[in-house]
Amino acid sequence: MSRFSAVILGCAGLRLTENERRFFAHANPFGFILFARNCETADQVRALTADLRDAVSRDAPIFIDQEGGRVQRLRPPLATDWRPPLDDAIAAGDRASDALALRYAIIAAELRALGIDGNCVPALDVARAETHPFLRNRLLGSDADTVARLGRAVANAHLAGGVLPVIKHMPGHGRGTADSHLHLPRTDADMDALQSDFATFAALSDLPLGMTAHMVFEALDERAATVSETMIGLIRDRIGFDGLLMTDDISMQALSGDVASRGRAALDAGCDAVLHCNGELDEMRALRDATGAMTDAAQARAEAALAARRPAPAVDIAALRATLETLLPASVP
Repeated sequence: MSRFSAVILGCAGLRLTENERRFFAHANPFGFILFARNCETADQVRALTADLRDAVSRDAPIFIDQEGGRVQRLRPPLATDWRPPLDDAIAAGDRASDALALRYAIIAAELRALGIDGNCVPALDVARAETHPFLRNRLLGSDADTVARLGRAVANAHLAGGVLPVIKHMPGHGRGTADSHLHLPRTDADMDALQSDFATFAALSDLPLGMTAHMVFEALDERAATVSETMIGLIRDRIGFDGLLMTDDISMQALSGDVASRGRAALDAGCDAVLHCNGELDEMRALRDATGAMTDAAQARAEAALAARRPAPAVDIAALRATLETLLPASVP
């Protein structure tokens, strides 16, 4: 298998430009990510995913954020409109594992029908009273055991549906009181308190892909986890995650410096791949130049993640929806 670049990239619009196509062919990113700006009709999305893979001459993974609630890039008529995950998890009560498994089985089937085979879920951060509103209702519960149990149901539904899940935001973003799209969140919690944040990720550390948090854990380092060798070491050693570790979007304003220097700092800290989402071609070129090819260890993790992809099964979405309605009527449009 050819060596991947240590990047996951977006594109600007509904179809590839010739400049994007040439750049992707040269850069050979590990994978791609789509946003609402890239999705208009089912046929158009299928054509775009095919063109992205054709540009790199392989079956590259194509990711999206399809959580439900305000973070879902696909909406009707392309895909089902969902309530925020925490709302459904609370409403389902002791039926939450079954309900979320069905919900995300539907999501996985809808993604695969469009040529998308990676979803940046589940968020395994623990919801707390202080969790910033940008994140809180995107989560699964307010205690580590619940989050781990429901996160496993979400992840398994994706894997069974032929979609790679990405656990996030490692090693835990629930104590953040700022929106990391705009500011750098911090926590002064001590190591004893942080164990409950780390526990959810340790419970799902066998999964093939994870994403870092742009957040400072003052008890361990003054740098954001994404660019902290200490925090990446904790993710690998204490949490025990040995899958492919990607950054959260490197263009978010939580991090200082330009995009290229942020990406290089993340790889130097121990991340395997840098996620760049805004589709700005000049930024992507600079980032690729700064980051280069994956290390041997990162390439091995990337190949292991790709090996975890399963063929898309035949799915009766209407039947799944009917069963979900018996568990969680208000969730199903």
